[in-house]
Amino acid sequence: MSRTSIPVDEETKARLDGLKRDDETWDEFLQRITSGREPMNFGAWGDEAADEAMKHLRDGRERPDR
Repeated sequence: MSRTSIPVDEETKARLDGLKRDDETWDEFLQRITSGREPMNFGAWGDEAADEAMKHLRDGRERPDR
């Protein structure tokens, strides 16, 4: 396997450090952030939409089995 270096400025490196998990290598990190899968965006819903979703979840759990 060949290795390469990618020069980045200090600000970019700091931003990448903030995204990288402690238990992953830089290669694993770059593979994760460049994968085709969509990341989960926590907090993407507003309070109203989140409350409505929770209501539907609770209603579904309270239904008697058919």
